[in-house]
Amino acid sequence: MSLTVSELLDDAYRRLQAVSDSARLDSELLLAHVLQQSRTWLHTWPEKPIHASQQQIFDALLQRRLAGEPIAHILGEQDFWSLRLRVSPATLIPRPDTERLVELALERIPAEADWTVADLGTGCGAIALALAAERPRCHIIATEQSAEALDVARANVARHRLNNVQFIHGDWLSDLPASQRFEMIVSNPPYVREADPHLSRGDVRYEPRNALAAGADGLAAIRLIISQSWSHLMPGGWLLLEHGYDQGEAVQALLREAGYREVADFIDYGGNPRVAVGQRPAA
Repeated sequence: MSLTVSELLDDAYRRLQAVSDSARLDSELLLAHVLQQSRTWLHTWPEKPIHASQQQIFDALLQRRLAGEPIAHILGEQDFWSLRLRVSPATLIPRPDTERLVELALERIPAEADWTVADLGTGCGAIALALAAERPRCHIIATEQSAEALDVARANVARHRLNNVQFIHGDWLSDLPASQRFEMIVSNPPYVREADPHLSRGDVRYEPRNALAAGADGLAAIRLIISQSWSHLMPGGWLLLEHGYDQGEAVQALLREAGYREVADFIDYGGNPRVAVGQRPAA
């Protein structure tokens, strides 16, 4: 039997409610992907009958989502900032809260600046590409220890035709020359506690654990980045770090202990502390 757009969406919504907090959006994204149409098209043509072969494809994708697989992995892409990015199980799925880090970085980079900026642990390249697109005169050096993730990031740079991003296969700042200096360093590092039960729930089950968890208190990677960044920052340079919702005070304390000034913490779109910043003194 040929079902309509609205009938398929309503059925998928009912089935997904048990496993997803965004059941309606998930349903629309999957069907729009199958039909190669926009979500607006789905709302414009709710009574449009869907061919049986397309229904079968939609149901196969729906079964994957019902099993817990993230929408981004099913579709192979995720929107971030103004970009549509390729993602894979080798990378974290870019999330809206990380756009707050991009905003705070752009507030500190003058519009016509030709800074050299580091993005540590770039994953699919989300932060690096967003900064490169908004500040085309800047040179973004993005490091990543996963070769598979770097392949995804390079594909995203090619897709968006950005020529001011350079990728380095390495661990944080360890594989850069000791003389390399930046006006800004940004990172969304792993910051979940190793024993956090959320690691075995929801979408994160399908994401690389080493990009999520960092030691017993979740701060191992942040400590390392703070210790490495000082010698790679120009005087007056900025360090911006995404962190867990309950880690803001701890990260600010680490920045102050390392000698950073202008230390502050900023909330994300959900009202949670999310991004800590610090500046290396100019003198």
